[in-house]
Amino acid sequence: MSAAHPASSTSSPKTEATGPAGNFSMRAMTEADTPACHRLSLQLRWPHRLEDWQFMERMGHGFVIESRDGDKAPVLIGSALYFNYGESHASLGMVIVQPGLQGHGLGRRLMQKLLDETDGRVRLLNATPAGQPLYEKLGFAAVGKLHQHQGSLFQPLLIPLPAGERVRPLGNSDGARIEALDARASGLDRSQVLEAIGEVAEGVAIDRDGEMLGFALVRRFGHGRVIGPVVAPDVQRAKALISHWINVYADSFIRIDVFESGELSEWLTDIGLTRVDTVVPMRKDNGKPATSMPAADVRHFSVINQAMG
Repeated sequence: MSAAHPASSTSSPKTEATGPAGNFSMRAMTEADTPACHRLSLQLRWPHRLEDWQFMERMGHGFVIESRDGDKAPVLIGSALYFNYGESHASLGMVIVQPGLQGHGLGRRLMQKLLDETDGRVRLLNATPAGQPLYEKLGFAAVGKLHQHQGSLFQPLLIPLPAGERVRPLGNSDGARIEALDARASGLDRSQVLEAIGEVAEGVAIDRDGEMLGFALVRRFGHGRVIGPVVAPDVQRAKALISHWINVYADSFIRIDVFESGELSEWLTDIGLTRVDTVVPMRKDNGKPATSMPAADVRHFSVINQAMG
């Protein structure tokens, strides 16, 4: 089970665990655990590279479960991470239990640890079909759908922008404007995550007389490159931003995860980015009165990170 977004919906059959539940112990994740976490995700056929795991470990707060067999070295068989967004929200992800060991409540144990660590915050995650029943029992509610698209070898695309607007590269001075646009679209403080992604990503913006109207980032991930986040005022401008990166990397493997509410999935399929999976964004409130948000003049069309939502 997982609160992350795998490459496909392939799942492994359940089998009985080989050891008693008392052999399992939990501890904080360290950077030294990332190779074992990477091997764990490969068992589920997830696309994350070792570098992707290292990035997430640096950005988040993680825990692992180990299995101990007598005097033998412990074996890492479970993982989970959370990522704080400002003071009010947290995203949960990479909740993995080794195939064959699902019969001991280890997924629930990992999730409960994340919930304890993020107590008082609104919790967000992206649920696979295998994980969704557990998350519902823990008080999470579905808030939409997220479609994963991927492909390679694209024809050139030309998406017109309104007069006076252009797509331009992001500059060193654009960081604050990116964070402000993201906050307007999401209602979240994700400045720390955006700053970290910006160090490894390329970016473009839609500019109108010096005003930034939207932006899109692209970076190495998994089997090739991933586009996201994409923030724009409307669907047409979102298409223009996505098309820019498709044209730049027309011969590369490209992945993009888009919200169903963004109305891009059918268009992505038409241009050669096949829908290969769908997961469910979920939310667990903190019991406090919800803060009303003004209607945003920009929207999120693609996730900020495949583990962070």
